[in-house]
Amino acid sequence: MANAQTANGGTSVLTRWMNNRNLMGMLFMLPAGTILLIFLTYPLALGVWLGMTDVKVGRPGVFVGLENFAWLMEDSVFLLSVFNTFLYTIVASIIKFGLGLWLAIILNNNIPIKAFIRAIVLLPFIVPTVLSALAFWWIYDSQDSVLSWILIEMGVIDKTIDFLGDPNNARASVIAANIWRGIPFVAITLLAGLQTIPRTLYEAATIDGANEWQRFTRITFPLLTPIIAVVMTFSVLFTFTDFQLIWVMTRGGPINATHLMATLSYQRGIVGGALGEGAAIAVAMIPFLLAAILFSYFGLQNRKWQRGGRDD
Repeated sequence: MANAQTANGGTSVLTRWMNNRNLMGMLFMLPAGTILLIFLTYPLALGVWLGMTDVKVGRPGVFVGLENFAWLMEDSVFLLSVFNTFLYTIVASIIKFGLGLWLAIILNNNIPIKAFIRAIVLLPFIVPTVLSALAFWWIYDSQDSVLSWILIEMGVIDKTIDFLGDPNNARASVIAANIWRGIPFVAITLLAGLQTIPRTLYEAATIDGANEWQRFTRITFPLLTPIIAVVMTFSVLFTFTDFQLIWVMTRGGPINATHLMATLSYQRGIVGGALGEGAAIAVAMIPFLLAAILFSYFGLQNRKWQRGGRDD
């Protein structure tokens, strides 16, 4: 009898564990979490350690504490890369969101060959970044730019534009390339969110006399805010850490006008051989990335914000 009760007790405990959604969720996440712990935590810890040393390629370094970070605060090129990174991220993310949302709303309507158009929209995102960068590098070529040729033929300009040779033109050019590449991700993800909104809500609002703008501001946008928070977080992270597009197109030039923190870290640490300095620049990116993640996390926890209401 005692053995039977013990067995029943053990079965009951196992059943309660299996019915515990939080516990089962943790168990299912354990394999992926272990992989992330191994392949992300170690490189991160190594990067922080290298950032506190003066190690160079071929020469072991010594611990210097926060000396690299203090020196970066006085480095004009690093400060310029911080400005470029924020300019690049903010402008590109805002435009990608606006155009992506507009495109998602269009694709959510009943239009001819909708499936084919959706597939075409995805092309910029699935093409390898290096190929996209090379294509834009050709489009922006100072001598044989197809874009300049089209504008000259249309009578808009009378000579070729130096897209990548002028600092301001170069900044605008790389931002345009990033926008072209990033719009599909925003559009398709927001389109998936739009398709979860019940059509009955729009029908009821139409019967009540709501116009198109009112339906968007009172139904579409409030119900889409959780998806927007996630999409914009990933968009900001991808843009902030962009490397391939910039490095292939400009390598940070002209005169460091397009250097981002990621490209400067690579140039100083790998190309220049100053691993400690390059690691310090990479580590300096972490607070900004954590801020973006925490903003999204706490936003998603706010249920009233998700429903489009106001906080108490």
